[in-house]
Amino acid sequence: MESPSSSAQSNYFNYFTEIEEQYLRRRGGGLLLTTLDWALIETWKDAGVPLDAALRGIDAAFDRYDQRKSKAKKVNSLAYCSQEVLAAAEDMKEAAVGTVGGEAASSKAALDQSFEPLAIATFLRRNADVLEVEAVKIPQGPGISVRLIAYDCAAALRKLAQEIEQPSGPRLEDLERHLTVLEEKLFAALIAFTSNEEIVTVRSHADRELAPYRSKMSAAQIDQLQKQYVHKRLLERYRLPRLSLFYM
Repeated sequence: MESPSSSAQSNYFNYFTEIEEQYLRRRGGGLLLTTLDWALIETWKDAGVPLDAALRGIDAAFDRYDQRKSKAKKVNSLAYCSQEVLAAAEDMKEAAVGTVGGEAASSKAALDQSFEPLAIATFLRRNADVLEVEAVKIPQGPGISVRLIAYDCAAALRKLAQEIEQPSGPRLEDLERHLTVLEEKLFAALIAFTSNEEIVTVRSHADRELAPYRSKMSAAQIDQLQKQYVHKRLLERYRLPRLSLFYM
């Protein structure tokens, strides 16, 4: 019988959910994941950290925490597990050297079978609807028009929804690349539209939340985490959806 963790690893789009469940289970419930936590998971995903490495790292971090004599400070952020997660990823990378590519091929096949075209098309059209409804509420200003960018993204989503329903529709990996490009255009428009003062405020908030965990992360990881945090906050402010299939 396949274990829950190995089964989850074969499903690329369970990445966020599995990490969230593992972290909250080891933490003992309580607080939900913060914006910073979600942004950190995105940096792991973007860096190619395997799901199993993330789960092992979370376990290792909490095992170490449980061995501490004093537990006055509770674990309040996934960043606490960052070093162990990256160490687990390195261990897996070293162990994988010299292995055949059969596992990657079977994982890719599982990915291609993860979602039905109808479910994907529904997800894309729902996000198109949200973009069109919420974009109207965004004030118009000089320079780049977030509203027009949102409308363009909505039109692209509807086109992709039609294509995915065809027998010769795009592969999931190609579809995800298209969605990533659309998200990046939307992020660029939002950042250009938002005042420097507001961006600085969001980054300052991220810095405060990151402060206790800076020693556990590299400079590159912190930069990426701040970027993801700003993106997520801007989408939340304007009530715009994430377009990636990770959010189905």
